[in-house]
Amino acid sequence: MDEKIYKTMGRSGALSIVLGVVSIVVGLTSGVMLLISGGRLLAGKSKILF
Repeated sequence: MDEKIYKTMGRSGALSIVLGVVSIVVGLTSGVMLLISGGRLLAGKSKILF
């Protein structure tokens, strides 16, 4: 019984670490993409004619 709990806790801890790393990567990627698209919008603002 104790060994089953020990294995379950180990898997749960590993899953938490993996999900944390994935969240950081996704967050950084989306942040960089937002910065690039915002910069392009600001740069193209002067080309708009009304």
